[in-house]
This record gives sequence, C-alpha cells and structure tokens, in this order.
Amino acid sequence: MDVPIGIRLTLLAGASYGILYLLASRAPYYPEKYPAGFWDMQHRLNATDVWLRTADGVRLHGWFVERPGASLVTLFLHGNAGNLTYRIADFENIPAAGSSLLMIDYRGYGRSSGWPTENGIYRDADAAYDYLLKRGYPPSKIVLHGESLGSAVAVDLAVRRPCAGLILEAPFTSAHELAGTVLPVVGPLLIWSFDTQRKIGRVRAPIYIVHGDRDEMIPQRMGQALFAAAPQPKTFWSVPGAGHNDLLETAGAAEYTRRLREFYATLGGT
Repeated sequence: MDVPIGIRLTLLAGASYGILYLLASRAPYYPEKYPAGFWDMQHRLNATDVWLRTADGVRLHGWFVERPGASLVTLFLHGNAGNLTYRIADFENIPAAGSSLLMIDYRGYGRSSGWPTENGIYRDADAAYDYLLKRGYPPSKIVLHGESLGSAVAVDLAVRRPCAGLILEAPFTSAHELAGTVLPVVGPLLIWSFDTQRKIGRVRAPIYIVHGDRDEMIPQRMGQALFAAAPQPKTFWSVPGAGHNDLLETAGAAEYTRRLREFYATLGGT
C-alpha cells in the first residue's frame, strides 16, 4: 500500500518531535553516580548516612549534619549536576549559620537508585521532608533551601507542605522560559516543566532569594521575576559579580553565613 507523501511527512515529523521531546526531558539532569565525587569528605563534615524510600519505591541516599543546639533544620535540594558531595561549602556554611542540614541525592544521583524525572524528584523531596517529620522536627522548624534546579523542587514542596521559610539560590521562572534562552524557538517547544513562577504565589512562608548579577546560565531577571511574583514577607539579595556556579564563593563565606543567620533568626532559629 502506497502511503501518501503528506501522511508520511506527518508521521516522520511526529516521530522526530517525539524523539526530541524524549531527549529534552532528560536534558535538565547531569547526575554523577557513586563513586564519582568527594565521598571521603563525609568524616570531616561529621555527616551521617540517611537512607530513604520514596512513595514509588525508589531508594534514596543523603547526608545529615546535626548542629548542636539548633532548633531549625534545613532540607537542601541541590542543582542538576554532580551529586551531594559537590556541595561541601553548603555542608559547612549552613550549620555554621545555625541550622542542622539534610541534603539528599535525587534518584539517579550519587548513591540513590533510579533515574530523575520532574515528578520523581518531587517525590524525592517529599520523602526527605517526611523523614525530618519522623525525626521530630515540626514543619515550623523546617527550612527549604533550593539551589538552581532545586529551587523549583523547593517551591513545589513549599506550596504543598508547610515550612518555616524558603531560600532560593539562582532560581528560574520555568524550564520552558529557560530553554528559550539556551535554544531560542525550538527549546520552548520541547520543554514545559518546572513552572516555578506559576506556583510561587501560593507559598505561605518567608522567602529569601539569592542571585548573582552575572549569572551566565540563569539570568538574574528570572530571580527578579520570581521575587515580584512572590508574596510577602520576602527578601532579594543580589550578589555583585557572581555567576551561576560561584555564588557562595563570590559572596564570601562570612557574608553568606551572616545573612543566613539573620534570616534564621527571623524564623525563630536558635
């Protein structure tokens, strides 16, 4: 049977779009699996292993650092590359500012099983949040802290679950808009995920946004757009000269820690 050329072209276009869409859905993630990373730092950080099981049965790994005397605990949701061992500065500075810290690796990262998807890493965040509840922390003492991709995960979690406060580092409005800055025209046709700007107005906790004014990956205007859409109380810290991957280093550990400590104090941290 001879298929008309119009139908053949339509089928080819549909198949091509499907392949591109599949590739695009995996594009946001750059996981590094164990043993890649700096796992020998665990002892120096005094971090203990945490193993979790998500609602859909995925086994996750994380590190927990307890800050003696701290009433707050931070659930840190990291960016799209590497694994938790690449966030040594966060493991040092967040407890130094006065909060205990749980950081998990999403499915497919580090020692966690599975492969990351948008809905999957939302479930991962839920599992980590539930772990903190079981550990005895009430929602009023849980700070959600998202970095880059993790900012979208943190906002989604804050909309669905109560928290003490929300910290977003180098956040983006949506993957759809961000794709347009990387691959104009084609990118937005393929990626529609992580619509943070649509969600952030429903957060019911103090919000602190940190963004470098020279961010080469996520333009600061996206962080400013989220800030404009966010409800009060909210704070925006523009870090002069900071790009996407040197935010903490450019701000300086002392200044970063000081600002975190001040924010924790407004949340009732001790």
